[in-house]
Amino acid sequence: MLHLASLTYGYDRASPVLDIADFHLPAGRHALLLGPSGSGKSTLLHLLAGILAPQAGRLDVAGTSLPGLTPRQRDSWRGRVIGLLPQQLALVPSLNVLDNVLLPAYASGQRPDPARAASLLGQLGLAGKLDAYPYALSGGQRQRTAIARALFMRPQLILADEPTANLDDDACAAVVHLLAGQAAQARASLVIASHDARVLAALPDALVLRLPGTRVTA
Repeated sequence: MLHLASLTYGYDRASPVLDIADFHLPAGRHALLLGPSGSGKSTLLHLLAGILAPQAGRLDVAGTSLPGLTPRQRDSWRGRVIGLLPQQLALVPSLNVLDNVLLPAYASGQRPDPARAASLLGQLGLAGKLDAYPYALSGGQRQRTAIARALFMRPQLILADEPTANLDDDACAAVVHLLAGQAAQARASLVIASHDARVLAALPDALVLRLPGTRVTA
């Protein structure tokens, strides 16, 4: 699913933000990117999603070498392969829950499938919220809406950026299990970027890439 080798990214080639010698994630496995704030976790997720291009090195995702793609090709590839759950959930305030989930289809020029969106929302306990707007949702409901949006295009790889930030222990474990369960149901791999040691405890079978400055332990 993922193969990174001699991968660097940064504004200054002499001191890159990221410098990864080698990391391999087989298809169907999950991974944790662990590191403190400023260690490059979000930057690496953006590289894996094709939002950023590496300065040098190998970056293969789902059988595609991303450095060889043009920005337009990366955008098209992302819509087919990646489900992104950003730290700031970025729900559109003027769209209801159903249309927020349908947004990736509109953005990629594909036919929307309201029945699939409604089914995903139902699985996530939001069947009665399809017509609600983000302001009327709880924090957990907004997060589950964003998860449904990330899953909507049947991605091969789900990328989640700090999904447990500001959650208590029970909610942290629930979110990690929800993401892993939804990834398994979609036959997708899951990569979580976090500085939260509890995520490692909640997903003990995940492969771990520790970025500089990481101090969490299993």
